[in-house]
Amino acid sequence: MSSIDAPRILIVDDDRAALESLGEVLQNEGYVVSCANTGVQALDMIQSTPLDLVLTDLRMREIDGMKVLETIRNSEKEVPVIVMTGFASMETAIDAIRNGAYDYLSKPFKLDHLRALVRRALEQVQLRRENRKLRSAVEQGETASDVIGHSPEMVEVYKLIARVAPLATTVLIQGESGTGKERMARLIHKTSGRNAGPFKAINCGALTETLLESELFGYVKGAFTGAGASRAGLFESAQGGTCFLDEISDTSHSLQMKLLRVLEEREVLRVGSTQPIQVDVRIIAATNRTLEELVKSQEFREDLYYRLKVVTLNLPPLRQRRGDIPLLLDYFVRRYAGAAARTVAVHESVYSLLTSYDWPGNVRELENAVERAIALNSSGVLTPDDFPEEVRKPGRHTAPAEPGLAFVTMAEKEKEYVLEVLGATGQNVSRAAEILDIDRRTLYRILERHGIERV
Repeated sequence: MSSIDAPRILIVDDDRAALESLGEVLQNEGYVVSCANTGVQALDMIQSTPLDLVLTDLRMREIDGMKVLETIRNSEKEVPVIVMTGFASMETAIDAIRNGAYDYLSKPFKLDHLRALVRRALEQVQLRRENRKLRSAVEQGETASDVIGHSPEMVEVYKLIARVAPLATTVLIQGESGTGKERMARLIHKTSGRNAGPFKAINCGALTETLLESELFGYVKGAFTGAGASRAGLFESAQGGTCFLDEISDTSHSLQMKLLRVLEEREVLRVGSTQPIQVDVRIIAATNRTLEELVKSQEFREDLYYRLKVVTLNLPPLRQRRGDIPLLLDYFVRRYAGAAARTVAVHESVYSLLTSYDWPGNVRELENAVERAIALNSSGVLTPDDFPEEVRKPGRHTAPAEPGLAFVTMAEKEKEYVLEVLGATGQNVSRAAEILDIDRRTLYRILERHGIERV
């Protein structure tokens, strides 16, 4: 890592030999290290220097390590503090942790243990910053339906977005139709350093090859009949921002070659021109097909494929994150009922119905179904009858039964699993909700839906 990106660590110790030794160890790990020989000096540096981590000795003259810890905790700086001491005791350890220390090290300590502890503390700092940045985007309304969800699958998506957003890396988003690929691309742009620049999107499968080329690369006056004036293409107009190429798999081989040039040379040629134009744009591509399979069948250029898949984001279909369906349902009900200036409640049976359906059209299909249900409902309470027949009819989008095998509904499986988790946690609802990766309110609603009484 470069010194600009390297985490910044402050070490505080009145033992100069220990200070220099520890500083050298952490510098060799690639960190930017500052050293303070007194608590007074440390407090000055904490106020004036951007820091990611502080390691402080406990016993020092004038201002000790506990005062350093207290000062950081009372400031607006979210900097983890590791307390070190050669006079370890249960009391000092408890005091340090109770006062907000990340961890407590007893001298002498093994360097491998120190390195691992520092690495974990810095990872926590980075994750907290990524989550804050992502949360900020959510609060600004840049993420909506497709970014709602607490399932493990979506948490992995959020984490990857948070890590890749600050980079200039090309991203390939893969997922079925309706999973929210453009929404995720917009989220990456919004949480990146390019968020002040434009976000330009185009569906490569919706245009003919000739029209798509002129839309992407632009053209010069007289390049073809009707080109009465020169025009910048999408890559030029996205200068300093992000260009989203949806359904990239639908492009022709000749156009794929030109896209490869943009990625490799960072320049475009307008249609009818021989003068290259430099572009500074991040490219995010998406497809609902498996590019790897298209490469094998020679329908997609292998060199472009590897240029696009620097980072690959795979969006799970809704049927693989059924636990998010109640959250999405609540969101869409609030959205469309609010737009119609109506108050609409949801009958508990609707949650079970929608959770057991496979949603081949994913989040987009769910949204359309909820919008339709609210538009047609006159009672103020949504029931299963308000939803399309394909959602309500038995055997909808389920695997055919094989001879000798019996299948249970998703609702039955949900009830069985919830009961199993509650039993394993001794009926502890908070712990069960944590294991199920849902909030307590959602778990209570599931219990009510299945008629499960808490012991």
